[in-house]
Amino acid sequence: MAEKKVTTKKATETKATAVKAAPVKKAAAKKAEKAVIAVNAENVGFKAGDVYQALAAAEKALSVSEIAKAAKISEEETLLGLGWLFKEGKLQSADDNKVTLA
Repeated sequence: MAEKKVTTKKATETKATAVKAAPVKKAAAKKAEKAVIAVNAENVGFKAGDVYQALAAAEKALSVSEIAKAAKISEEETLLGLGWLFKEGKLQSADDNKVTLA
């Protein structure tokens, strides 16, 4: 009977070791996913509103990265909004790659 207890104990230790190793593999397998931007009229219109509000609050010319930071959106979303606003004639270019309200 002593042999059975040793075998059972080893099997239990093996299971415990396998359980401890599993979370490490899961943590290593996770990768950072890139945000997906839905490009449709509604979403782009909302991003244009975010850009417009950031420029209105700043009351000065801002670069794309400054607008993105002020509006708390990505630079890609900022560019979508800028395109919309430029098309509507609401923006004008300023010096040093900056944009201001028209």
